[in-house]
Amino acid sequence: MTAHEIVPGVDQLKALTHPVRVRMLGILRVDGPATATTLAARLGINSGATSYHLRQLAQHGFIEDDESRGNARERWWKAAHQFTVTGDGKVPDTADGQETLSAYLQTVVTIYTQQLQAALEERELLPKEWREVFNLNDRVVRLTPSQAHRLGEQVNEIVDGFEDDPDGEPVAVQFHTFASPGRLGPDPEKD
Repeated sequence: MTAHEIVPGVDQLKALTHPVRVRMLGILRVDGPATATTLAARLGINSGATSYHLRQLAQHGFIEDDESRGNARERWWKAAHQFTVTGDGKVPDTADGQETLSAYLQTVVTIYTQQLQAALEERELLPKEWREVFNLNDRVVRLTPSQAHRLGEQVNEIVDGFEDDPDGEPVAVQFHTFASPGRLGPDPEKD
């Protein structure tokens, strides 16, 4: 059984600053166990590179052997956790910790952007009922940091309240909370 979540340390988080590893981990979490060959085909990379990235993920505790599958010729991998939890309160407030967190978040944003672009490109090929649920939503509300935190918790509670439907399809729910860019950072005119 897969553990619910992992709060990675700085060294573990460094292993997730590579987009291929984040994508692999996502595939294993959503689609279940796979071999290096299967993942290589899905990701469009060679099996040697795939095996290297799988070993890195395993070394840092994100994936593990799925001993219930395979044989002596093929090795199956599975996610060790369902979620990776990060953020300022989760990594040391050191230069290395913050730099690693920023690199990881940059990787995640890149992958979210790629997923959203792929979903948009595929949208017109979907059945009508799936085209109708395609939703891009951009709302701006004025909140304090504690209200923004509470909003994120409430959205996660709503999503967690939905149980997987065996007849359902994986649906990506991307929810982002951030201060509107250019409003709270350093004022370039004052520097």
